[in-house]
Order: sequence, then structure tokens, then C-alpha cells
Amino acid sequence: MTERPDRTDRTDRTERHHRTAERHNRMDLDPDTVERDLVKLVLTVVELLRQLMERQALRRFDEGDLSEEQEERIGLTLMLLDDRMTELRERYGLRPEDLNLDLGPLGPLLPRE
Repeated sequence: MTERPDRTDRTDRTERHHRTAERHNRMDLDPDTVERDLVKLVLTVVELLRQLMERQALRRFDEGDLSEEQEERIGLTLMLLDDRMTELRERYGLRPEDLNLDLGPLGPLLPRE
């Protein structure tokens, strides 16, 4: 006759799984990584704003709300911002997907491009 795991075993495994997941999602407060973690948080906010501005600009382009000069200026600004974000990510060893926070049941903060 084989033994079936009782509820306590399943509960213990579930609790260990949740603790491991929580540790994985926490920011590391090690003094050596504080700067990198802070940069990661700031770049995440900047990336969110950059994507929102880009969508707004595309909507305005499509609607014809902008002059040719405004389109050029917005396009150049968004390209420069994207370049600067790339430089900062590289400096701190971050990949674009590192800036996408997991919001649990809500899914990722940033849409996957």
C-alpha cells in the first residue's frame, strides 16, 4: 500500500514555494546593489513614461494634429531618450526586460513590445 501525502505536507510545500517566490520578487537591500536597484526603479518609471509619450505622439501623428516641425522634434526627442535609456541600462548591466515589474495577478507593468 502506498502512502498518500497528508495535508500538512502539501501545505508545507506550498508555504515554502510562496516564501521562495517572495524572496525572488524583493529588492536586494545589500549596500553594494542599492545604487543599481535605485537606477532600475528610476529607469522603470522613465521607460513607462517614454512608452506613454510614444503612444500619445503616434496617436497625434495619425490624427494629423502636428505640424511637420513638431513631428520632427518629437521623433528626435523620442529617439534621443531611447538612446540614453539604452546607455544607462548598459552601464548598470540591465536588460530591457529587467525594467518590467511583475504586478502579480495584474501582469507585467510594461507591455511586451
